[in-house]
Amino acid sequence: MEIRDVIIAPVITEKSMQDAALGRFTFKVEISANKPLIKSAIEKKFKVNVLKTFVSLVKGRTDRVGIRRAEIVKMPWKKATVKLAKD
Repeated sequence: MEIRDVIIAPVITEKSMQDAALGRFTFKVEISANKPLIKSAIEKKFKVNVLKTFVSLVKGRTDRVGIRRAEIVKMPWKKATVKLAKD
């Protein structure tokens, strides 16, 4: 797996913005990625020093959309929060 395939997108929420002020950044990552792979991808892409990596699986869920209220299934995804060094 290449580095560009590991990090999918940043997660932009109120909580993640509060954590960013404290040096913790949240990303949506590939579901098969593990902690060492995520750490190396973040360090190489952004040229920072990662102290700790926190990983969690976000469950998929169903939503009802449209006039006919059809159900769509949102797939599960993996969220990684990395804590950076103070430099």
